Amino acid sequence: MSSILFEIKNSVAFITLNRPDKFNSFNREMALLLQSKLDECASLHEVRCVYITGAGKAFCAGQDIGELVGEHKIELAQILSEHYNPIVKRIRNLPKPVIAAVNGVAAGAGANIALCCDIVVAAESASFIQAFSKIGLIPDSGGTFTLPRLIGWQKASALMMTCDKVSATDAEKMGMLYKVHPDIIFEEESKKMAQTLAAMPTKGLAYTKHVLNYSFNNSWEEQLQLEDQFQQKAATTEDYQEGITAFLEKRTPNFKGN
Repeated sequence: MSSILFEIKNSVAFITLNRPDKFNSFNREMALLLQSKLDECASLHEVRCVYITGAGKAFCAGQDIGELVGEHKIELAQILSEHYNPIVKRIRNLPKPVIAAVNGVAAGAGANIALCCDIVVAAESASFIQAFSKIGLIPDSGGTFTLPRLIGWQKASALMMTCDKVSATDAEKMGMLYKVHPDIIFEEESKKMAQTLAAMPTKGLAYTKHVLNYSFNNSWEEQLQLEDQFQQKAATTEDYQEGITAFLEKRTPNFKGN
């Protein structure tokens, strides 16, 4: 059975981390296959939104510790340079919105991969934990960059040092994620959001994502210049013309992602 399930339906690419017996923890095979599927999503015009979730009870428990020990162990430097860093870079550079649909526990690298996505939604029973200090490591997968920007320095520092588990409800309150849904309707509501995004002006969303990426480090003036540059690019798209026309004609726009 493949460690990644992949399906394209109605312009949404559904990626499911599929090692449920290991709480979807990453081994090398799954990490490399996820990178391949993200590349496929980037290249296919028919894909206009990406939806990442986990099989079974967990979203992702982070690294499979079994790969860190024994005769055939993989060194941490290789895991970061070949597994996690390429994954989060692909997510942030993918010119399409990426939803993390957190269906259960998201721990360690699993939590930080979720948090680097454009929109994070969670089931009410889900939870997040920065589990690294439990084994003497530091947060990776971009966590030291994203989490302080989402919830502030103090809370991020405390969660990383104490390994406190955060419920989905508390994560929403502190700004770690966008929305929490009751478990019974979580899958329906999160997939509905993916379909909504897939029907929107894809290039405009990609430009928004690009500009947001630079907002972390740009000065005010630099960010205004970048907005000007990409607003002009957005105004040349077919979807912009369709949006204007539909507004004037008082009808729902039919965006094509062009």
